[in-house]
Amino acid sequence: MSYDPSNIFAKILNGELPCHKVHEDEVALVMMDIFPQSKGHTLVIPKAPSRNLVDADPAVLSTVMPLVQRVARAVVAATGADGIRLAQFNEAPAGQTVFHLHFHLIPAYDGVALGAHATGRADDAELAMLAKAIATKL
Repeated sequence: MSYDPSNIFAKILNGELPCHKVHEDEVALVMMDIFPQSKGHTLVIPKAPSRNLVDADPAVLSTVMPLVQRVARAVVAATGADGIRLAQFNEAPAGQTVFHLHFHLIPAYDGVALGAHATGRADDAELAMLAKAIATKL
């Protein structure tokens, strides 16, 4: 399957759709997931077009993974999470719903179950607050 440049993340990267931005640089956009599995669920979206991990340029991966690590640390620091889950899905049978490479950083809290992937929409005011809190920890 090929990359579709009209996917929702490409539209966000092009400024056609809004997001709750945490950070942006030449490599990637970091934003809040509007359908979070837990408080602080953050996405790291490489700017280079690729459908998923399988077709990604290894050079892109080598530059984006240090950012994924930095964001993971910032999410934990900002939310007080007890752990963090890194998730990345490749194709629909594996759970991918947006076909642009992206990494989920999902805070985990002792005694609190994670929500289902891509279900309940979060409150925009809370997402804006979390985006700012995470950004200050980067």
